[in-house]
Amino acid sequence: MNRQRVLLVDDHEVVRLGLRALLERYPDEFQVVGEAASGREALNMVEQLQPDVVVMDIRLPGISGIEACEAIVHDHADIKVIMLTSYAEDEMLFSAIRAGAAGYVLKQIGSDDLVRALRAVGRGEALLDPAVTRRVFQEVRRAVREEEASAFAALSQQEKHVLLLVAEGKTNREIAKALYLGEGTVRNYVSSILSKLGVSNRAEAAAYAVEHNLRDHLDS
Repeated sequence: MNRQRVLLVDDHEVVRLGLRALLERYPDEFQVVGEAASGREALNMVEQLQPDVVVMDIRLPGISGIEACEAIVHDHADIKVIMLTSYAEDEMLFSAIRAGAAGYVLKQIGSDDLVRALRAVGRGEALLDPAVTRRVFQEVRRAVREEEASAFAALSQQEKHVLLLVAEGKTNREIAKALYLGEGTVRNYVSSILSKLGVSNRAEAAAYAVEHNLRDHLDS
């Protein structure tokens, strides 16, 4: 099994020394090929050393860890970056994910857990510290709900109610009776809905409503 070539990036020497000492306990698995104290230095050393993994602090002088991560991933798709931070901040977390980091762990992580993180990233897996995983899923759910809500942004509340009944297979007459509207008014609503959603018939409108969970986005 080939050893992972690791570049350590942190502006605190004591942190780099601690990480080096930890990885040197596993000489058959890891080789620390270099250390950098800034984002700019990290980029230069990546070009020179071509490590397999970069373990990098988010907060660095000059070029931030996020910016350095983005540049490394963009120019070297085969190099994995693990972001190491003392802060469980949502903004930092999602910035790291968007920058292409393969892992995001807190400095409070235990030594065994950090080694497991490096092994996982070496296998091509993405990894998040358990302390922040829950917030990732919360953010994903929030983003999904926002996307679903935007799918009906062009519709009025009345049109949403009409669409819900269309999705339930109701006829215009049945919809008119349920919503206390004239049948002609319902026909106009349906025509408007099809136009706003960019669909050609009631079946497509119904499928769209189900796909985007219309019921969850109706005002009571």
